[in-house]
Amino acid sequence: MAFKDIRSFMNLLEKRGELVRVTAEVDAELEITEITDRISKQYGPALLFENVKGSNYPVLINSMGSDDRMSWALGVNELDDLERDIANLINMQNYIKIPSLIRSIPNLMRLLAVFPWKLPMKGACQEVIEHHPDLSTLPVLKCWPEDGGRFFTLPLVMTKDPDTGVQNTGMYRMQIFDKNTTGMHWHWHKDGREIYDKYRQLGGKMPVSVAIGCDPAIIFSAIAPLPKMIDEMMFAGYLRKRPVKMVKSITNDIYVPADAEFILEGYVDVNEALRLEGPFGDHTGYYSLADMYPAFHVTCITHKKDAIYPATIVGRPPMEDCYMSKATERAFLPLLKMIYPEIVDYSLPFEGVFHNCVIVSIKKRFPGHGKKVMNSLWGMGQMMYAKMIIVVDEDINPHDTKIVANHIFKTLNLKEDLVFSQGPLDALDHSSATDHYGYRLGIDATRKFEVEGKMVEWKIAEQKDFTSYLETHPQIQSFDYPLQGVLQGCLIVSMKKQQSGDVQNLMHELWNQEEMAFNKFLIVVDEDVDAKDTSKVAWKVFNNIDAKRDLEIVEVSDQNFGHRVGIDATKKTTLDQHPRQWPNDIVMSDEIKEKVTRRWSEYGIN
Repeated sequence: MAFKDIRSFMNLLEKRGELVRVTAEVDAELEITEITDRISKQYGPALLFENVKGSNYPVLINSMGSDDRMSWALGVNELDDLERDIANLINMQNYIKIPSLIRSIPNLMRLLAVFPWKLPMKGACQEVIEHHPDLSTLPVLKCWPEDGGRFFTLPLVMTKDPDTGVQNTGMYRMQIFDKNTTGMHWHWHKDGREIYDKYRQLGGKMPVSVAIGCDPAIIFSAIAPLPKMIDEMMFAGYLRKRPVKMVKSITNDIYVPADAEFILEGYVDVNEALRLEGPFGDHTGYYSLADMYPAFHVTCITHKKDAIYPATIVGRPPMEDCYMSKATERAFLPLLKMIYPEIVDYSLPFEGVFHNCVIVSIKKRFPGHGKKVMNSLWGMGQMMYAKMIIVVDEDINPHDTKIVANHIFKTLNLKEDLVFSQGPLDALDHSSATDHYGYRLGIDATRKFEVEGKMVEWKIAEQKDFTSYLETHPQIQSFDYPLQGVLQGCLIVSMKKQQSGDVQNLMHELWNQEEMAFNKFLIVVDEDVDAKDTSKVAWKVFNNIDAKRDLEIVEVSDQNFGHRVGIDATKKTTLDQHPRQWPNDIVMSDEIKEKVTRRWSEYGIN
């Protein structure tokens, strides 16, 4: 099913019982976030806040915050259908023989829908034109207590390459500075930043239009890691099975989706000094730190007469963006397979927050094949940000993290199977010693050819109870040391660090205990982390480690076991000689938590 606009998608959700209307007055500052975060963590419905304090516009949020809703948004019954659909399209065998070609005619006809229609008239997004814009009239959210202000969180930023005239659409958060100025959060590695740099060579003003509230296929296309030669509106047209209708902005030459709810038109003055933007509670579950970015000057706002304002919130998973990530994962698997046919499947676990962990299964054919794949992936587009790539054999399901973890714990040769790679890191990575650059970790968990070295199976003959020692240890706040199951042989402890070297000293102290003879993985987290919360521990490991600095690999005297590893997943400070500021975890204020708990019955959400 294709959706004309965001409200047609919203209507479908309501018919299927996946949307709740909240009529009670709510505040766009923090209150909406706390309500939505609770619903996201409970895998709950989309929400339409109809009465937002200080604004005439309702807020739609969490509309794609489940596997089902994300699938419906892209016109499929389940996300695996999206993978099969794209795989079928790019399979050249479908077009070589006449019978196959005939069967593929529906796919070929569908390609006609990819070309956007530029309409010679105004669109629904231009029913109301405001030449004296005031951003304070919009219900823009302040998401988290330490945020620098209110942020547009689902803006589709549309720019035009001055050399080629080709438009680009990307999603970059925008902090409101005043009634007609926002920040423009263009990271180094983003297409929007590249176009901005071209305009800097020319000088003057760079035209920008921002669409807010498009149909879900367009929203998804704006965040998809598309190759530069593929236009986002063309990809959206393919997904929605009908062309995207575009109209010219009122005050510049940029074309925008005709059925968007709002359009912000304006410019970025490339000669203007950068402004301090942030902090912002980001999808990593941490605040991204304040930094200097260009300013966007809004000169005109257009919108529908009865416009709806869509938003999203990000933070510690699971949240709505996790399902967008899963859709991206499924959509681009066929392209990965086309380039690397040995790839069977891959997974981006929620705890890895898009770019911190990739698990990939392959058909291994030769020695070093696993290492070849991880290095190839680090050379592909946004895969360069992957802090950890785990490669397993084709009979291991990369989506079953328990099976993957169990396989790694039992069979990994810690001396031979780890790859440390220096390269680009995401701007949001806070654990490396330098901005945008540091160490990435590859784990080759495939079965080995003889030339690759001995494959060690970590056999636990008799694991002794260690509870009394751990419970009475003065530094250990909580622990998890399962005597059976998937994590057997792994000890997780939370501790209060007081001085330099505390983590390493605790590791060696524990390894010297007789009861730790069968410990292969020792993970240390901060005192505020419950060691038994496996999901949170994994999130801390993926976010907090620099692969070169925070892994300590030691040899075990019993040669059947090989080596064991200690992982320091604690926060790093000057105590640890970490030169950069470490961001805070995103946590809602107690005041807002208490307010939402007190008012919960008023919201009418079951």
